[in-house]
Amino acid sequence: MKNSALKGALGALAVVGIALAAKKISQRKRFMKGIFDEYGIKEKSPFGLADKIREMNEEQYQELKGKFKKEFASRCHRGFKKKENIAEA
Repeated sequence: MKNSALKGALGALAVVGIALAAKKISQRKRFMKGIFDEYGIKEKSPFGLADKIREMNEEQYQELKGKFKKEFASRCHRGFKKKENIAEA
């Protein structure tokens, strides 16, 4: 009986993990679609984005870069940066 309860718990945990991953994927896909629409990129591929970046001036490029950094920044190292700043002080 113990073994089947453990399997059920692991199965439920796996379903939750898959749901969270699917949610994150859809959020990022929506973000990229917004970027393509905002900058008028017709070709929905990395090559279309690269072509548009080549056409941008420095200010536009920095704006786009900031959007990507904000969206795709890793959130798992936030505590580490705080500890590092405390150690320096």
